[in-house]
Amino acid sequence: MKPFILPIHRLEQYSLRFPQEVLFLTVEDRGERDEILVFKGFSSSLINFTDSDPDIPILPETAVILSIDRLFSPYNPNSPNYLEKGLTWERMLERLNDFNL
Repeated sequence: MKPFILPIHRLEQYSLRFPQEVLFLTVEDRGERDEILVFKGFSSSLINFTDSDPDIPILPETAVILSIDRLFSPYNPNSPNYLEKGLTWERMLERLNDFNL
């Protein structure tokens, strides 16, 4: 049996495998919304504090991923270039499993 890996760590691994992509996550944790960018193995919040220690996950186990957008890198918030928009966690999970991530 595979050890449990936090969803954010799986997304970071995906972003390492596909460095031409940026993942834009809309998440919610305990009633608080956040927006997170995942790029080349790192995650950063666009709304909340991002800890400088990369070993501290930006997304706790209690968080719910509401949607995921796949964008071409580099990310430009004024003119985003979408590959896919509004993916559910379940759909992205299928993709992660397909790539054994």
